Amino acid sequence: MTIRVVLADDQALLRSAFRVLVDSEPDMEVVGEASDGAQAVAVTRDERADVVLMDIRMPGTDGLAATRMITADPALAHVRVVMLTTFEVDEYVVQSLRAGASGFLGKGAEPEELLNAIRVAAGGEALLSPAATKGLIARFLAQGDDDGPGAGRSERLDALTGREREVLVQVAAGHSNDEIAERLEVSPLTVKTHVNRAMAKLGARDRAQLVVIAYESGLVRPRVD
Repeated sequence: MTIRVVLADDQALLRSAFRVLVDSEPDMEVVGEASDGAQAVAVTRDERADVVLMDIRMPGTDGLAATRMITADPALAHVRVVMLTTFEVDEYVVQSLRAGASGFLGKGAEPEELLNAIRVAAGGEALLSPAATKGLIARFLAQGDDDGPGAGRSERLDALTGREREVLVQVAAGHSNDEIAERLEVSPLTVKTHVNRAMAKLGARDRAQLVVIAYESGLVRPRVD
């Protein structure tokens, strides 16, 4: 099936470049463009998009607010948002994940990285690259939360089985289902089942949200390198 993509960025030239790149692929097409967040939400709804490439900083309704609107709309539950940022070391990275984005990508990424990001997001996976992203996310989650971890957040994990917690730790480390299966000596299908059950129990839209929950709850601690 063709992946339907919406481009949301206030720079027309950048949108044009992205459109040429995306439309050159046989498995995806650009179905709409937006120059601000409000337009992005409207176009996403009207064009039945699968993935939105969303600039974080836009005039009027910014990318974070637009992402919250999309993820809060039950009619858009299938939509995945990939945030675009000029500066990868950016506090908005974690805010975007908390808002419901499936990941983020620097605007300086290579074309293949952008195309891969669209496919990864459309497949329901978490886009937590390029290198050092997980460490960056961990630091912000550890330092940037005004409420702190809190007992309430750790109690969310009580609904998980021991194996589901184990799988969640592996997901938070950025491992794929195949890698987790090898580490835990189970089948990839079994891992997928545990991931899906954990998502359902924790109310997570995708793997990116599972990563956020794993850090916020204290199940996974930031690494200090």
